[in-house]
Amino acid sequence: MTNIKAPFFEIGPKSYLYGQDVIDLAVAADAASERYGVDIIFTTPVVEIARVKAATRHIHVFAPHMDPLRPGRGLADTLPESLVAAGAEGVMLNHCEKPLSLSVLKATIERAKEVGLTTIVCADSCAEAGMIAHLKPDIIVAEPSELVGTGVSCGPEYVKTATRAVKDVDPDILVLTAAGIANGQDVYDIIAAGADATGSSSGVAKAADRAAMVDEMISAVRRAWDERHA
Repeated sequence: MTNIKAPFFEIGPKSYLYGQDVIDLAVAADAASERYGVDIIFTTPVVEIARVKAATRHIHVFAPHMDPLRPGRGLADTLPESLVAAGAEGVMLNHCEKPLSLSVLKATIERAKEVGLTTIVCADSCAEAGMIAHLKPDIIVAEPSELVGTGVSCGPEYVKTATRAVKDVDPDILVLTAAGIANGQDVYDIIAAGADATGSSSGVAKAADRAAMVDEMISAVRRAWDERHA
């Protein structure tokens, strides 16, 4: 069971950033997490897991992918145990840029549980989100793949439908609804519509001032959640 609590936010620099820029963004996210009391999943490039972990205290460091292999052969595959050794707390699976077949996804979720990694699994439709819920990941990212990276976010009806599709199967699975999140208003709207969480990649990584954008987005999470539960 994950120790991540709603409301939370996921930041994934993907391959927009590398080297020190990833570390600087992680530090900004760490500060915002502490400032607003919002859990942040930081999905870092694999090669930066150890440095991100060493530079931060509050964010949850996740790997962007892993393979279901066991120690032994597997050149260039990502071994689950190696992620744990590097300091990762969890792993993202089945992103539209790194899709997995259902059988491989099932095996990979099971391997993640074996080594103690929290799983955040992507689904590109409400139907797929409901199907993946049967595999018992900790978190499901419900985001229409056609909106990823566009700066156009999904509407409140999608948030409600996707959340219901997952919670009807397993109410304990957290649901993150995203895709095209470009600013604090987008974040506010998603959380206000009923999502446990949202997140952003290009909206943060391509911002003129990344630290300021992180602060804007995380403060919007806090504000929307508090107003929703007032």
